[in-house]
This record gives sequence, structure tokens and C-alpha cells, in this order.
Amino acid sequence: MSTPGVPLLSSSDELRILLVEDDEGDAVIVEELLHDTGLAVDLVRARTLDEAISVLESGPVTCVLLDLGLPDSVGLGGLARVNATPAAPALVVLTGLGGTDAGVQAVAAGADDYLVKGEVDGELLGRSVRYAVQRRRSEVQQRELFRSQLRAAETTRLERALLPRPLVHDGGVSVLVGYVPGGNGLLGGDFYDAIERPDGSVVCVIGDVAGHGPDEAALGATLRTAWRTLVLAGTPAHDVVGLVERVLLVERPRPEIFATLCQVVIAADRTRAQVYIAGHLAPLHLGAGPCVEVSASRRGRALGVPVAGGWESVEVELAAPWALMLYTDGLVEATVEDSLPVAPDGPRPRRRRIGVDGLRQVVDATRGAGEHGLVDRVLHEVRRVHGGDLVDDAAALVVGWNGTEQGGERASTHADSAGWAR
Repeated sequence: MSTPGVPLLSSSDELRILLVEDDEGDAVIVEELLHDTGLAVDLVRARTLDEAISVLESGPVTCVLLDLGLPDSVGLGGLARVNATPAAPALVVLTGLGGTDAGVQAVAAGADDYLVKGEVDGELLGRSVRYAVQRRRSEVQQRELFRSQLRAAETTRLERALLPRPLVHDGGVSVLVGYVPGGNGLLGGDFYDAIERPDGSVVCVIGDVAGHGPDEAALGATLRTAWRTLVLAGTPAHDVVGLVERVLLVERPRPEIFATLCQVVIAADRTRAQVYIAGHLAPLHLGAGPCVEVSASRRGRALGVPVAGGWESVEVELAAPWALMLYTDGLVEATVEDSLPVAPDGPRPRRRRIGVDGLRQVVDATRGAGEHGLVDRVLHEVRRVHGGDLVDDAAALVVGWNGTEQGGERASTHADSAGWAR
């Protein structure tokens, strides 16, 4: 039975076969038998194991026919050396020993099949080569599939570390979160979190590690975990950002990597919030009218950037019902075609970023159809406006309060959720 997805070997497939045989007579016989198989064969000859290794290292080989008795190798040692080469090909052992013990031992040591000299014809040799090549192809695909599944599992675990379940117990507080990776498929360093402290205040964060890839994603997960640990430990809010930066400086794999962050502390009475901005985009304040950008007059430097300056908060007055939307730059880097007129024979219209103003328009239009599922609908609408997958990762966190002790909405949307087919 073939492995699903593995192309079956056909008689027209050219096979580059390496015959490792020091005996001239045996080599001639094998060459004649290969001619009788009907296979399209490009035969290469090596008389010693060292010659064979040189051939294998110089270019691709489909199958090796290996004599176990060579001038520089006797027994199974040669088999191990062949299998240790990069992209080890299919391997059929040729043995002059009758019986099955030597062949079985060879298969147990890594050969795909074995043949006994003097007991083989063209049909048997052809069948053995086909089987060995097909088996090796299946093994290669199985390994690649396993590696792919392993990478996917690692990515899922990393996403969970970046994007945890918020720890907010107040039933009147809404917490909606969402994340979609960029079109390049690489996991970035966007992260978010929300925690309710024992005094009833709610602390939220969203951050973005510059760059894409496993290093940046792992660093983002580390920063998010450090932030959560500091908040749960009761660290004063004005100290948290600086301590997170200390973690970044120790953990970042390269000195040029930096991160931006926005932290919001909502008072227990839900009437005001303190906003700390470390090189990040300011949140959007969603109230009775059109949404507005929170003042960034006290925006501090990004984390990990070696310039003077710290982080101070700006206070925002909140009147119920209200919501604050924290987000990463993937949303404002979505693009649309420039509306400027273009001559018929002129260049194609350029694309421009929607920017913060464009995002505000999307949010207001989305809110016009209701507040429920706001993050999910905003992410979908931004991607629709962009015309497909976003260039960069996009994450959003909306925290809100309707003025009552109940009725807060909780929702989470990710790219692997229903409705996010890519």
C-alpha cells in the first residue's frame, strides 16, 4: 500500500543507480540484469566504499546496490556509512552468502531490501529496486509530514503563550480579543493579556516585538509571561513597563530587536483609566460618538531602544458605556488603492495605508451594525478592505463596560477559527 500523496514510481522515471561492486564479473551481470528490468537507469559504478561515498556527496542518487564485501569495507559497516550520507538514497544489499540471515541482518541495519548473488534475475532485481525506491520516498514524506506537524504543534503552543485567556472575573466588563498572522504565514511577536487585580482594577496590555519568526514569537511570549507575572505579583503599574524592558534586554537574541507596548489600567470604579505607551499606537476610545484616539502626549520610547526617557501615564475619563481598543500596527498597515485619478496610459494606482484614521472609520462603521463581536468583525473588515491577507500580523483587544454589573461580552477570534479560511 502506498502512502497517500506519494507519487508512484513509473517505468518512465529515470533512476540514477549506484552500483558498489569490486568484482568485474558480478558488475557485468548486475548491469545486464538492470537492462532486463525495463527501468530507465543511469548506472554509476564504484569499486570501493570510499568511491561510493564520494559519488553520493557529489550529486543525487536514487538507489544504491551495495556489495557487503568490498576492499575497504566488509559487513554491515558500509551500509551504515551509506545511510549516514545526506539525503540517503534507497539501498539494496547484494550478498554472496546463501540463506536469509545476512540479508535479514542488513534490512534490520537499515537496508530497504537484499538480494543473493546467483539467485536473482532481471524481474526480481527490478521489483526489489522499485520497492526500495518507493519505500524510501514514503519514508521521506512521512518524516517531512511529521516535522510539519511538529512545527504546527510548536506554533500552536507558542500562539497560546502569546495569546492567553484573559483573567477578568467582573461580569460587567467586556473583553474581546483577536489575532491574525500576516500573509507570509510567519508567526510574529504580537501579544496581549488582561488581568483583574484583587482591588478590582483591570490591567490590559498589547505589545509587538519587531520582526517575524520563531525568535521574535518566542520573545513575545516571554514578555507576555513576564508582564502577567509582574501584574499578578502586585507590582505597581508604573513599574511594570520598565521591568518588562529588563526582561527584553536579557532575553532578546540580537541587540537590534525592540518591542512596543501599550498598557491600560482601568480603575475599580470603571470611570477612568491610566494609559502607558511605550513606542506603541495609542488606543481608540469608543464612546457615545465616533471613536477617538487617546492622547499620546506622554508616549515613551519603545522597549530596548537605547535612548533616554521613561514612561508616564495619561489619564482618560470614561463615561459608561465605553470601550477602549488596543491594537497592533498590522491593522493600520492595511492598504487600499489610492483614490487619486490616473491617466489611461499612466502607472497603475498606488496603494496607501489606511492609517489610524482609516481604522477609526472601519471601527465606527462596524459599530453601526452593533457592538457584539466587535473585534472579530473589525478584523474581517480590515482584511476585506485590504483585499486579502494582511501584510503584517494584526492583534486587537477591546475592554469595555456598559455601566452594569452584568452583561459584559467575552469573545476570542484567531485565524484558525471558523470563518477564517485562508
